[in-house]
Amino acid sequence: MPTAGIDHIAMPTANAERLIAFYKRLGFAINNEEAWRAGTVSAFSIQVGEYSKINVHPEGYTASLRGPTAVPGCTDICFVWDGPVATCQHMLQEAGVEVIQGPVQRAGGRGRGTTPSLSLYARDPDGNLLEWMTYQV
Repeated sequence: MPTAGIDHIAMPTANAERLIAFYKRLGFAINNEEAWRAGTVSAFSIQVGEYSKINVHPEGYTASLRGPTAVPGCTDICFVWDGPVATCQHMLQEAGVEVIQGPVQRAGGRGRGTTPSLSLYARDPDGNLLEWMTYQV
């Protein structure tokens, strides 16, 4: 299959400052934050690992190429945690993020859904559902 992965997804936010602070507490880097603050770019992104990002559409962002019903809170993201589930739980607790469910067994993308994994669920300030999946192999 020529499609190799996901480069980025996009999500709108109702409060860009609150979203930036939240994701920084979780250890994510914010791309183009300074340029966005200076008004030289209209959006910023959250870096996820080496090869993926989440493009954030701040309040008032307009673009013709976006989902027609995209509103804050419409996104459901699953991150892969590289380590034990207990370490992920500790990181979320230290960041002040409430785990709303988990750890629970889930089928992820590895091994076409056959690689054992545990997931933790939380929400970001816009209400987006966030999942941290920890593979058990």
